[in-house]
Amino acid sequence: MERQERREEEETGSTLSTRREEEEEETEVMKAGAKDKVTGGHTPISVSSSITSFPFLSSSLCRGGGGGGGEDGEEDEVRVAIVTIEDESCPSEPFSTDSHLEMTNQITPTYGEGDEKEEGEREGDEEKEDDEEEEEANSDEREEEEEDNAEVTSPSLHLLSQMKRKLDHGPDGRPFPSGKKHCKGKGYLSPASLVQSTTPTTFGDLRLANGHSAQRRRVTSGPPPSGLQDWLHTFQAWSGPERLLVLDELIDRCETSQVKHMMQVIEPQFQRDFISLLPKELALYVLTFLAPRDLLQAAQTCRYWRILAEDNLLWREKCREEGVSEYASCRRRKCARPGVAASPWKSAYIRQHRIENNWRKGDTGEPMVLKGHDDHVITCLQFSGDLIVSGSDDNTLKVWSAVTGKCLRTLTGHTGGVWCSQMSDATVISGSTDRTLRVWDAERGECVHTLYGHTSTVRCMGLHGNRVVSGSRDTTLRVWDVSTGRCEHVLTGHVAAVRCVQYDGRRVVSGGYDYMVKVWDPETEACLHTLQGHTNRVYSLQFDGVFVVSGSLDTSIRVWDAETGGCVHTLTGHQSLTSGMELRDNILVSGNADSTVRVWDVRTGQCLHTLQGPNKHQSAVTCLQFCRGLVLSSSDDGTVKLWDLKTGAWLRDVVALQSRGSGGVVWRIRASDTRLVCAAGSRNGTEETKLLVLDFDLEDENEETE
Repeated sequence: MERQERREEEETGSTLSTRREEEEEETEVMKAGAKDKVTGGHTPISVSSSITSFPFLSSSLCRGGGGGGGEDGEEDEVRVAIVTIEDESCPSEPFSTDSHLEMTNQITPTYGEGDEKEEGEREGDEEKEDDEEEEEANSDEREEEEEDNAEVTSPSLHLLSQMKRKLDHGPDGRPFPSGKKHCKGKGYLSPASLVQSTTPTTFGDLRLANGHSAQRRRVTSGPPPSGLQDWLHTFQAWSGPERLLVLDELIDRCETSQVKHMMQVIEPQFQRDFISLLPKELALYVLTFLAPRDLLQAAQTCRYWRILAEDNLLWREKCREEGVSEYASCRRRKCARPGVAASPWKSAYIRQHRIENNWRKGDTGEPMVLKGHDDHVITCLQFSGDLIVSGSDDNTLKVWSAVTGKCLRTLTGHTGGVWCSQMSDATVISGSTDRTLRVWDAERGECVHTLYGHTSTVRCMGLHGNRVVSGSRDTTLRVWDVSTGRCEHVLTGHVAAVRCVQYDGRRVVSGGYDYMVKVWDPETEACLHTLQGHTNRVYSLQFDGVFVVSGSLDTSIRVWDAETGGCVHTLTGHQSLTSGMELRDNILVSGNADSTVRVWDVRTGQCLHTLQGPNKHQSAVTCLQFCRGLVLSSSDDGTVKLWDLKTGAWLRDVVALQSRGSGGVVWRIRASDTRLVCAAGSRNGTEETKLLVLDFDLEDENEETE
């Protein structure tokens, strides 16, 4: 019996000596100070516990007793403290494979559930297990040393290499961000990392931390396969790196639908509302990169996003980008949400967007019909605000309300047909075959001034500010002061009737039946340039202060330099008389009697689009306008067509008279951003003379409520 006890004491001393060596190695790996941070109260793990189920754990061995060793008869207590390392301690470089395996193998089994036993009371089979585990640990250490000093040649070492790559590069195979703080060495643990962590360790814990139910919706495709629980237990027994390798292999073998299911389960757990986490100023800066349509959708996300998306300065910038200059007042909706202040600039954008859709898609309802002038021809048409003024060869002008469609008053006084007119606010100037001009107050229906001086029909006029320039068949032009009715200047030089005139407040440009285009200084009454080149009558002009554009019966359009008088381009392509033109931002739109409309770049002389095709006009183009990136053209065929300025594509027929193709004519059109007014009739009695008013600023019942 004594011999047996002596043998047990020797073996115990040998075991404790080996443990002391292991403890010294671990202390060196943990770096100085780690052991001091480990406090008591940790629950020791039993022999049956698997350290591999905790991939990010560190251990620290705490000695009990006097530490005298086996010789002194005092037996050492060995405890293993398990400390979870927080993610923040080493986000960019988790434990390397070497240190992880080293710590795993160095942790020696202790007694289960905190029970302390004397070394002398252990059974022989426990001693045998200790010896086997020590031998296995020493073998693992030798393998690790060989791995560091030699190339990976065996499958087991290749597996270790893959595991290390997973740890160094993260679960997705990409290197960890270089900007993160790296650990100081293999297996290094900072003192702060040795505190107890509350970081979720499993995906289920993550779901609970995010406030989701622990019981998520499961796939109910049938009973679970046999052996599922055994497979799951095996998976749990593997280490973290081993699980990563298994998941890689598993994903490679999944079908697309199965990967999609994984994404639907996992992805929501890692989504974060970064907008709500940012300071308001930064969040608004991020939102400036969104298009207005995307901002409207973002406003439906949540209440806080809606508050940000209603920011007035944000929408002012968006309106500026979209070219919306109108500051619309905030109109409260019936379903206004309390506590959310609507942005006036947002309301302006939504309104403009609605109007744009109404123009392009035709959501305007039936046009309002204004009947007057009997069966006479409407020769001129003006439109300002809510007032419409039509002139006719019946010697009168009529003032209409664009809102109610009522004829507010009839302006009488001319003794001949009215052939031209201009309008500014409520002031109307008309020219007649009776050789006079008249200045009217459209609101009161009174004639303010009658301007005498021309000796023949007043055929055209140009208005700028308080001055109007009139052109007559008497070959002269006259400059009038509208407020006083006084003729200030007479411009002479044409040798035939003046057919068209443009005035920008500084220069007067006129075209006549003498094939000439002239540029005048109205203050000195001097003709600065005579632009020669046309071989027939000039019927239409445009002038933007830089370029003069003239259209002639000779089928050509010429672009002139207003300062030098030189011909810059000759635009060819039309086959007949150019009856009307519009020039804005170097883009010229011309309508011709050959039934086509063309779009030109006056800087290059290039024809950008010819508006024709299956839906083109079937007769001469009588009038045109373009606004909002759209081109409107009227024709003798009784239609008004809408075209896209950028693409040249036909969008739709805005107006189509019942008598189209059999005598119905649209003589004149005038458009604002929100309304279109058309003067229609016929030459053979098939269509009544009337005005058609289309309003595109209609409230949309489905419009987003504020």
